[in-house]
Amino acid sequence: MNRVVITGAGTINALGHSVPETLAAMREGRCGIGDLEFRDVERLSIRIGGQVRGFEAEGRFNRQQMSLYDRFTQFTLTAAKEAISQSGLEFHGDLSARSGVVLGTAGGGVSTWDDNYRSVYEDGKNRVHPFVVPKLMNNAAASHVSMQYNLKGPSFTVSTACASSNHAMAQAFAMVRSGMAPAMITGGSESMLCFGGVKAWEGLRVMSRDACRPFSLGRNGMVQGEGAGIFVFEEYEHARARGADILAEVAGFAMSSDASDIVMPSKQGAARAMAGALSDARVAPSDVGYINAHGTGTAANDKTECAAVADVFGPHADKLMISSTKSMHGHLIGGTGAVELLACIMALRDGVIAPTIGYEEADPECALDVVPNVARNAQVEVAVSNAFAFGGLNAVLVLRKV
Repeated sequence: MNRVVITGAGTINALGHSVPETLAAMREGRCGIGDLEFRDVERLSIRIGGQVRGFEAEGRFNRQQMSLYDRFTQFTLTAAKEAISQSGLEFHGDLSARSGVVLGTAGGGVSTWDDNYRSVYEDGKNRVHPFVVPKLMNNAAASHVSMQYNLKGPSFTVSTACASSNHAMAQAFAMVRSGMAPAMITGGSESMLCFGGVKAWEGLRVMSRDACRPFSLGRNGMVQGEGAGIFVFEEYEHARARGADILAEVAGFAMSSDASDIVMPSKQGAARAMAGALSDARVAPSDVGYINAHGTGTAANDKTECAAVADVFGPHADKLMISSTKSMHGHLIGGTGAVELLACIMALRDGVIAPTIGYEEADPECALDVVPNVARNAQVEVAVSNAFAFGGLNAVLVLRKV
């Protein structure tokens, strides 16, 4: 089996419009969550989120592209440009024919849905733009990345709610590891921060009105975010032969299904995914130094995840550092695992552990080292990224320092 490494990373999210900006914010423990700004926000009871500020799509894309690109696609292409540029890869010949794109999203073109429902039902219009369907479809972003970068290999979108990005990256990893593709563009994106998107989530009653405080006793729910994280996964020998700068190695993954409840998480399902990922990566629990937690800030998720970590890691759980960067950038739903993978890379490459900010009081049911409020310098050889989704769908990735 081939070794798989990451040779490019790109992002845009509430913390920054690039990887350096995002990692700087994580090191500083800066919060990107604030008051939402869009039409009819005053009709919402939830008015905060990790919104991307200062993003001028008109300056990045021409008029024809704007008619085809929903905001989640715009974010994807912005992050993909950074990732592919950093990797130094140019896709021609056999590399073009065999390399592809696997991306994750939960909602796809939610803003396009919202705008056009409003146009038909509220404004009374009888026609919509002819490109509405290709603009809103979940595979739009993957298709546009493939077209822009001449990627003719396997290309598709994975949609598994909050685990979409991790599932997508796991598929990309498996393809490169098996030899099916020498390189894959992967990650995920989301943009649900519009009236309809937030209004739907309000109905679940899992949203906080003031802040995301994972693992803290006084937490009162999750906060949505938006953005994208995109990576270049490449076969190790291919990357080494061309002198690529390797950010980290993707060592293993596992997926599981709770098969129990559509919204309530299962400790057993989460634990099986983590244990399976460690086994696939051939690393012992004691080898892991950092876990980027799913850590949504809801009582059910946080307690279940901590219990699962304790089960899998045993006595070593007390020595682990586990943090939730959702406290800073919000929950990007289908795109969240991709942005969070940056924290794992930062831990391995820079020796900096991103904090869980907003932490106020210890919860006895989350009695782990959650790196409260302040980033920490620490040498880490192996990091784990957790994603546990509605529907009981779990996906865990293991990264190793190179």
